[in-house]
Amino acid sequence: MSKRILWMIITLLAAAILYYLSRFWVFDLWGREGLFGIQQLRPQGGLLGRWLRGTPLAPFELLIWVIGFFLILTGLEKAYDRFSNRDK
Repeated sequence: MSKRILWMIITLLAAAILYYLSRFWVFDLWGREGLFGIQQLRPQGGLLGRWLRGTPLAPFELLIWVIGFFLILTGLEKAYDRFSNRDK
């Protein structure tokens, strides 16, 4: 049971990080100087769009975000399957 809770927490943390990277983040949880003083980690989120601005990939920001989200959650699922002790 505790492994299941651990994996749920890991998945929720990954989802929160991906949500912060997306353009849909609406929370200002830290100051304008950035998280831990790192200016690149601004409180408004939308980091992927900011990183892609001025590049040929900028119009594909949402597509890149969705593909990355899918790949990371798929990797988490495979890691869960590998490390869980379920009988198959």
